Parts: sequence; C-alpha cells; structure tokens
Amino acid sequence: MDNQKKDRKIKWLILLIPTLTIGLWEYVRHAFLLPYLSMELGNLLAPFIVLAVTLTLVRSLFSRLEQSQQALQREKGANAALEERESLARELHDGISQSLFLLAVKLDQLDGMKSEGPVKELAAGLRGTVRVIHDDVRQAIANLRQPPSPITAAWVVPLRELLGETAELTEAHAEFSWSIPDGSLSDKEKVELHACVREALINVRKHANASHVYVLGESDGTGGFRCTVEDDGIGFNGDPWAVTGRFGLRMVRDRAKSIGWTFLAERRGDRTVVELVKRG
Repeated sequence: MDNQKKDRKIKWLILLIPTLTIGLWEYVRHAFLLPYLSMELGNLLAPFIVLAVTLTLVRSLFSRLEQSQQALQREKGANAALEERESLARELHDGISQSLFLLAVKLDQLDGMKSEGPVKELAAGLRGTVRVIHDDVRQAIANLRQPPSPITAAWVVPLRELLGETAELTEAHAEFSWSIPDGSLSDKEKVELHACVREALINVRKHANASHVYVLGESDGTGGFRCTVEDDGIGFNGDPWAVTGRFGLRMVRDRAKSIGWTFLAERRGDRTVVELVKRG
C-alpha cells in the first residue's frame, strides 16, 4: 500500500511539474524580467525551460516509478510462488500423505493375519518402505511451507546430494554451504555452475582420496559470486594441465572461460581448491 501511494504521488508530480514550470516562468518573466526580455524572446525560451526541467526532474521521477514497478512485480512473483508452494503442500498432505497413512494401516492388518512366513517378512519390508516415503513426504511438506532459501533452490539440491554421494563413496566428511541468491544467476549460469561443481566433485571422487570435502557458494554482494570445491586429498602432482588423460579440470576451466568467469585450481596449504569467481 505504501508503494502504491508513492507511485501515485510520482505520477501526479510527472503531470504537474511541466504545468508548474510554465506558470512559474510566466510569473517570473512578467514580474521581474519583462523590462529585460521581449515577449518574443520569452515565448521562445519557455519550451526550452520546460525541456530542461523534463530532462532533469521528470526523467528522474520516471526512473523512480519504473524501479518501483519492477519491485512490485518481483514482490507479486514471490507471493505467487509462495502461494503455489502452499497449495502444493496442501495437496501433498491431503493426497499422498493420507494415502500412505492408510496403506501403513492396511499393512499392519496384513501383518496381523499371519504370524510367520514370507507374508510377514514382505509386510514388514513394505511397512518400512512406506514409513521412509511418508517421512520424505512430510519433510517435503515442511520445506514447501518454509520461505525458499538459496540452499533449497531446485537446482542447488542435486549439488548437495552429489556431495553427499561423493562423501559416502570415499568415506569422507562433507560440508555444504550455499548463499548465492537464486535470482542473481541466469538460467545459463545455473547450468554452467552446476556442471562445473559436478565435474569438480567427480574429480575428487576419482583421484583425491580425501577425508574432507567442502563446497562453498557465496555472494559478493554486488551481483557476483565465489564458488569453491575443496578437499584435503593428495592434490596435484606437478602441473595439473600437463597430465594426460585427465580432462575434468580442463572442462571446468573451459566452461568458466566461455561464460566470463575466473577459474583457479591450486594447492592452499593441505587443501586442493577449485575456485570459480564471477565479478559483480
């Protein structure tokens, strides 16, 4: 509502400023400048004065109005997304969640009909599967009803899962920290960043023999970001670009270069760091 009032004031100012400018000019001309300016010269100067005021004050007001409208559209889009998430959460709760609960009840009944044998084992296994799915659905509902954050963005979740898989396969400890705003990246940048992080993690999985793996994505506050994949594995043996048959880092470097990012691969103390930087 406050933004609407501000927009209304700006629109009135845009309408009134040229009229007020002409009125003020005519008053000043007749009250003070008439002995020095002829009527013809005063009439000639009037449109230029209005133009000068329009290019300064009115143009600035138009810019503020446009920014306000853009902010309003972003707010409407965010509200629509939240409403859609809430609607989806209700559908999950009223549909799938309730159906899973009823299925679990029926499995309990089936389990009670036969005390031993393959039916009991099958029912127990199915009940365990249903319980896991039900927990996943409840967690999905909870996530949908929370305001979206960078770390829960749809394209970021697979990166966190890939890091978890890498840690599980290599028996390493994993840490994931992500604060890059979703709206600060274009769709192409999301695809490229996803591919780069994925390739870096696969490289860690294949070659690092690490006990700790870290993925960090952070905004620089000016529209850019810094994203790093770090591990405490064996690191590079000499020049990483001189090793034959190893194309992972080259692919990451080429992707970063093609989109205008800075790429760095180096040892920092006991860690190997692959870093991507976008300047804001």
